[in-house]
Amino acid sequence: MNIASIAFDRFNELQDKACHERIRAARAKLGKQAVLLCHHYQRADVYQYADLTGDSLKLSRLASQTDAEYIVFCGVHFMAEVADIMSKPHQKAILPDLAAGCSMADMANLAKVERCWRELNEALRADDVITPVTYINSAADLKAFCGAHGGIVCTSSNAGTIAQWAFKQREKILFFPDQHLGRWTGFKMGIPLDEMMVWDPDLEMGGLTIDEIHKAKLLLWKGHCSVHQMFQPAHILKFRNQYPEGQVIAHPECSFEVCRQADFVGSTEHIVKTIKDAPPHTRWLVGTELNLVNRLADEMRPEGKIVQFMAPTVCMCSTMQRIDPQHLAWTLENLAEGHIVNQIKVPEHEVDLARLALERMLAAS
Repeated sequence: MNIASIAFDRFNELQDKACHERIRAARAKLGKQAVLLCHHYQRADVYQYADLTGDSLKLSRLASQTDAEYIVFCGVHFMAEVADIMSKPHQKAILPDLAAGCSMADMANLAKVERCWRELNEALRADDVITPVTYINSAADLKAFCGAHGGIVCTSSNAGTIAQWAFKQREKILFFPDQHLGRWTGFKMGIPLDEMMVWDPDLEMGGLTIDEIHKAKLLLWKGHCSVHQMFQPAHILKFRNQYPEGQVIAHPECSFEVCRQADFVGSTEHIVKTIKDAPPHTRWLVGTELNLVNRLADEMRPEGKIVQFMAPTVCMCSTMQRIDPQHLAWTLENLAEGHIVNQIKVPEHEVDLARLALERMLAAS
């Protein structure tokens, strides 16, 4: 067992109150040397310490504009990778718990995407027909893959604009890893559902025929968010029956059927803004992660707005939930003592290509 592991074992036994005292002390010692980023989905007992809050891309851009040496990202692995890619050379991206991953991002890996790319080009008998588009919720090597193959990155807020850019480059799009964001984006662009095919990476040729591949304008990777797949049309129907005046807002990672029945569909930033800008005494059913919904409910209560979670069962991002006060205290104390822990460092051969795909996105949007 290494020294860092032994040190964390001691923190793991601490009560929350002691953790919070040590977090405050370490932050005071670090001063402007560290900036603490918290994603919207972060648990409340960690979110309270944020210097910057928002979605993953917004946070990475804001952090790179600071002079802090340490970018402590309370999110998940791919977010810290983006922060490392976009940050200045002297800055170091830190993830308090290396086990904080993303199940959606894990559904697409480089080996499977490269095999998919080969099979598609063989089926189409062409090498310059498809633009690869990766959702920002993906590993750095997939962003680099897009950079190397004339592709691009998108977010849930700019996916439509990015798809338009991609279609100007080539006639088809390979969209990964979230099929739901891809399908909703295509639908909003007017692409028929029968021209959007799901590519199953565990099947030969993605489980598609040659004719289906030729017909498809948008090839959707068989991936999804474990949180957003919990929301069902029946939840919306029940809400509308109980509260006909209520409004429904959903994240585009929700299923197509849920998005079709929602009044509004948009990113986490869009959800927050829409509800905050709404008139007082309105009621909202929200299809996104529980921590964000609970936070919005608390913030909107003084205005008489009722904000409720779409699913009847508790559903939160379990991997982001791994970053708790214990991990944060351990991380900050180590940094305050000059010990860098859990640094996320994207390999140099991936950085330039991944940054290229991100820069294409920023230029296009």
